[in-house]
Amino acid sequence: MHNLILGAIVGLIIGAVSGATIIAPRLIQMPSQALIKETPEGSNDQIKKASGKPMTRLFQEKEHVRWRVASAYDSTVPQLGELGIRLENLVSALSDGAFQIKLHEPGALVQRNEMFDAVLSGTIDAAFAAPTFWPKQNPAFQLYSAIPFGPPAQEYLSWYFFGGGDEMLHSLYKRDKLHGLICGITSSAGSNWFRTPIESIEKLRLTKINIGGLGGMVVRQLGVQTVELEDSAILEAFQKGVIDGTEASQPAVDLYHQFYKIAQHYYFPGWHQPASFLHLIINAEAWSKLPTILKITLKTACNDNITHGLALAESRQFKALKEFTRHGVKIQTWSPKILSALRVSWAKTRKKLEKSSPSFKSVSNSLKEYRKKHAIWREISSGLPPN
Repeated sequence: MHNLILGAIVGLIIGAVSGATIIAPRLIQMPSQALIKETPEGSNDQIKKASGKPMTRLFQEKEHVRWRVASAYDSTVPQLGELGIRLENLVSALSDGAFQIKLHEPGALVQRNEMFDAVLSGTIDAAFAAPTFWPKQNPAFQLYSAIPFGPPAQEYLSWYFFGGGDEMLHSLYKRDKLHGLICGITSSAGSNWFRTPIESIEKLRLTKINIGGLGGMVVRQLGVQTVELEDSAILEAFQKGVIDGTEASQPAVDLYHQFYKIAQHYYFPGWHQPASFLHLIINAEAWSKLPTILKITLKTACNDNITHGLALAESRQFKALKEFTRHGVKIQTWSPKILSALRVSWAKTRKKLEKSSPSFKSVSNSLKEYRKKHAIWREISSGLPPN
């Protein structure tokens, strides 16, 4: 018994010493100020102000609000379109019908690449999309979409809600006289579809790929030709030889688009999109006129859509992968050399953007610093390496 107790004490001492040796120095080097904020700024105060009366009475006292919203996604598209329709229904249900946001199919109100300007001008009240559809605006918006070799969904959300990401995004939209909310998320995507296998970086450079956003910039940095096509035009472009490959979404979404009918080589991991936010951009005047209780309603619906979207996405992919294999698709992984080249290209691309855009640099530095701190928790909690 004596030896058992002595052994336990020695084990605790060794554990404490080794833990202090390996982890503590990195923790000690961190700034002493709070690393995160506990609640989104202002949300508690707004709820207190708005909750003095029963919800039904609050909505009965307000005028009914109707918004025209352009969606970047067809309502039948799994996850992406689904989340837009779910947001529409949820806002109506939570407000007891007092607030209606009507999502319109792509192109019904404005073209997808015109949504940003249409919301800004007041032609429409809002748009539901990812910032990849307004690439000519401030490049910092792209850091709130699909980030090459970026954080996984849970870490991305942690930075957004508790690491300062939300304040920075609101500031970016405010400069453009808009208001923006994150109203959905998708987790890790596939990488690319090709008609022939890509075994080397040299062969990758000879391809022409349909890809946009930061991922498109990364492959262009490597010498790859890129185009940006509407979803409906991708299969025909494959058939006519206009493109050799296309960027992938999540398997369930790609199954809907039926890329497997033309391209049989499906590559992973989705280095260009470990996670992606879906935004609701709102005309500033429309937002300012919205009663506080309806602002809270919309934020609540958006946050619920994020949770639902993440769970939904994770539940769908295995079934889609099984269906691909049934159609003869070869599910492949990038070689370490190609992934390394892509990572180096992203570092160069990010450096150029940080140099040319102060806003991009500010958001990029915020995310990098947060990920550096979070890496310690990621490492000790899951055994994954810091990078």
